[in-house]
Formats: sequence, C-alpha cells, structure tokens
Amino acid sequence: MRRVIIAFALLAAAPVGMLVAQQTPPATAQPATAQKTLAATLSVYVFPAAGQAASQQSKDEAECYQWAVQNSGTDPFAAQKQAEAAQQQAAQQQQQVQQSTQGAGAKGAVKGAAAGALIGEVANNDAGEGAAYGAAAGAVIARRGAKRAQAQAQQQSQQQVQQAQALSKEQTDAFRKAFSVCLEAKKYMVKY
Repeated sequence: MRRVIIAFALLAAAPVGMLVAQQTPPATAQPATAQKTLAATLSVYVFPAAGQAASQQSKDEAECYQWAVQNSGTDPFAAQKQAEAAQQQAAQQQQQVQQSTQGAGAKGAVKGAAAGALIGEVANNDAGEGAAYGAAAGAVIARRGAKRAQAQAQQQSQQQVQQAQALSKEQTDAFRKAFSVCLEAKKYMVKY
C-alpha cells in the first residue's frame, strides 16, 4: 500500500515539474520594454554599415529627420494627423447629410398634398383626391431627392478622404527619400 501511495505521489509531482520547466522563458528572449527607433516608427529599415553604436544611430536619425523635414517640406507625423482629421471631417459631413435628409418624405408629402389639393380643386372640384395623389407623389419625389443628395455627399466625402490619403502618402514618400539619402550619406544601409 505504501508503494502505491509513493508511486502516485511521484506521478502527481512529475507533471508539475515539467510545467514549471516549460513556463520559464529562454535566456535569449528580448526584454518587453525595447523601444522602436525613429526610423522603425517611419517604416524605414536602417543598418549601421560602418559599425555605428546605437546611440550614434539614434543621434544620426534625429539629425536626418530634421534635415528631411526641411528639405521635403513634410513632417510625416503632421501629415498623418491631417489625414486622420480629413477622415473625421468626412464622417461628420456624412452624418450631417443623413440628419438633414431625415423626414424628407414627410416634408415632400405635405408640399405634394398642398399642390395636389389645389390642382384637384381646379380640375374636378375634389381637393381631397388631389391632395392624396399629391402627397404620395411628393413623398416619393422627396425621398428620391434625399437619397440622391445622400449618395452625392457620401461620394464627395469619400473622394476627399482618398485625395487626403494620396497626398499624405506622396508627402511621406518624399520625406522617406530625403531621410534615406541623409542616412546613406552617414554610412548607413537604408531600405523602406
């Protein structure tokens, strides 16, 4: 009986030891607090071809960033903020158009009913029938107009967003070229 208890105790303890061994991270794991370099933030890959130290590379990247901003006329972080602002503005415009077209059918029905009543009275002395036809026609016409206005506004805002994104990409590419040229002059290998 003692042997059985000891055997179960050994079997129960073995998987725990294996789990502890599996949970310890390998010694070559990188620390979680590693920061991105300026170049990495800009999606530019930089290799110190002349064996520059990390502190020197950081200094060179900062200098080249300033040089690239001056020579390209673009700060990529500002361009990104402008593109995001354009997207927000487009979303607000779409929301305003949707709010302005709500109730268009009811408004059109009222106008149509008034016009239909007048025409019905003149044509066959039945203002009620004319008002009913006019209300139905006015509602349909107003809804179609509202949908058309909504579609046009949505298309226009999408075009604005696409133009802003294209401009932002163009400006960022020009900046990356200038940034890369500067770093290559300081003996770094650069790819973006």
